[in-house]
Amino acid sequence: MDVFSIGVLSASVIAGIGGASWAGLKAWNGWLDLKRFELTHDVGDRHLPPAGNRIEMADLRERVRKLEAIAAGIDI
Repeated sequence: MDVFSIGVLSASVIAGIGGASWAGLKAWNGWLDLKRFELTHDVGDRHLPPAGNRIEMADLRERVRKLEAIAAGIDI
């Protein structure tokens, strides 16, 4: 290989690594922005009212009771 080919090859490798690094940094910055948004804003249904939490806990207890009955071989 001559000197020109080696120079072109090394320049293209450096340009490829630079482009991949730039894309990775943009993605990282976007992910950090998303996490900042999630921390500073109310997201979805994470904040249920207290009555909703009690109802959900009662449903979960009922499911556990039924599963324990099935495991013990008792028909409900």
